[in-house]
Amino acid sequence: MAAKILTVEDDANLLRTLAYNLNREGYVTLLAANGKEAVEIARREKPDLVLLDIMLPEMSGLDVCRILRQEMTVPIIMLTARADEMDKVIGLEIGADDYVTKPFSMRELLARVRSMLRRINMEAPAASKTVLSIGDDLTIDTSRHQVTRGGGNLELTPKEYDLLAFLAVNKGFVFNRDQLLEKVWGYECAADTRTVDVHIRWLRQKIEDDPAHPRYLITIRGTGYKLEG
Repeated sequence: MAAKILTVEDDANLLRTLAYNLNREGYVTLLAANGKEAVEIARREKPDLVLLDIMLPEMSGLDVCRILRQEMTVPIIMLTARADEMDKVIGLEIGADDYVTKPFSMRELLARVRSMLRRINMEAPAASKTVLSIGDDLTIDTSRHQVTRGGGNLELTPKEYDLLAFLAVNKGFVFNRDQLLEKVWGYECAADTRTVDVHIRWLRQKIEDDPAHPRYLITIRGTGYKLEG
């Protein structure tokens, strides 16, 4: 079944261009020109991925992202203007999985869409195990894509889960940001490594007793990150 992609953009010409190219790739496109409409469509249609512009009428893309993240785990790629550096950071911090800056090449955007959808549909690389234990209270069930801490389920975004599962399978190994972008996000070209840092920070808030002094998700200064426990 073809993936459904909700595309939210108030520039009519860009919205048509995005829809045309996504349809050519075989996706089912759902279109919204404002934030309020985007939330309504997402609730009704349950898309597989959302392309979300930040500057929208009725309701900003940041507000849309915040609402969707509270209600569902759909992957969200923000579309931002090159100058809106703060919006990129805020978008990631409220739950966006990634962002693409305008003007962007359609080839790059489609590559990111394919990568995001492919990662969601893949089984986590769990080697011979389907249940991974971290420390004495954190468990990852890769067959169910479920993470529990102290017996309770953790609500992770798709990319948070992918990142945690990858590091858990490779526990003890250190990966730099470029390697994590390639292995978890599927990007073979250079991308903004801030995406990795923000996801690491959010994961720590969910799996660590004291995120400021983590015992599982460790920073190796000047190198990257690793998972211990």
